[in-house]
Amino acid sequence: MKINIIIVDKKGKDNLYAGLIEHYKKISKPFAKVEVIEVFDKDIAKAHDISPEASQKSYTKALERYMKGGINIALNPSSKEVDSYEFAKLLKNSVQINLFIGGAYGFEKAFLDKCNNAISFGKITLSHKLVKVVLLEQVFRGLTINNNHPYHK
Repeated sequence: MKINIIIVDKKGKDNLYAGLIEHYKKISKPFAKVEVIEVFDKDIAKAHDISPEASQKSYTKALERYMKGGINIALNPSSKEVDSYEFAKLLKNSVQINLFIGGAYGFEKAFLDKCNNAISFGKITLSHKLVKVVLLEQVFRGLTINNNHPYHK
């Protein structure tokens, strides 16, 4: 199984959380290959100076190429909230899963419509860098739930 976490974020700016990110990727290895892909380009930077709508469109353009193959799931605060067991079910029986974290302005409806699912981890707002760590922990937790590993208890 392969799990891609694709995030609109500048590359290499995660010094504070880098150890945790590597930790969760490493302990997930017995169950799945987990990769974090950071996406940020000049079009996104320009769009941030124009408007939230332009920003969302630039995210869609940058992220669409990662939607090939597998199940596509967007993290979207206004979507259905899931607990760890519901999240684990989304990971079950898939060869590849692409999990998307949008930019500062979230996703446009057109992108969400292209995804197989959109979920929320709750109503609180987290920084993109922190939600990346939370998502990695939940990926590991979901994998352990699906493989009857004691971590999740």
